[in-house]
Amino acid sequence: MKISLALGPRKPLSRQTAWGCLTTNLALPGFGSLVAGRAVGYWQAVLGIGGLILTGIYGVRFIYWNLTNWSRLHGPQADPFTVFGEMWMELRWALLGMAVFLIGWLWALSTSLQIIQEAKRKEPGLTPPPFT
Repeated sequence: MKISLALGPRKPLSRQTAWGCLTTNLALPGFGSLVAGRAVGYWQAVLGIGGLILTGIYGVRFIYWNLTNWSRLHGPQADPFTVFGEMWMELRWALLGMAVFLIGWLWALSTSLQIIQEAKRKEPGLTPPPFT
């Protein structure tokens, strides 16, 4: 069995499918764009997954560091500026991961809104027939 990541031809989407792409992009950036046949979904997915991985790895490291240094950081002798500096050095990579994820998420949201607008334009009018 062959698995391919190539996109098929882009075809017009219904409004319901376009809204499905939006909700998919809100949960997993890029994957709704891929369903809609947009190649930018690959980059959005890379940003989303990469941001989650960075946040997960460095977030766990920060939590471990914070717990092991709790008494020193929160004790009566702790200098707030020194503590903030140390926390920043440990937390910055997790925050970078959050920022990378947010960029991918916002890009996917923007693409989703374009997909919905395109689906609205291409769908025939849904006005009821006139009374005679």
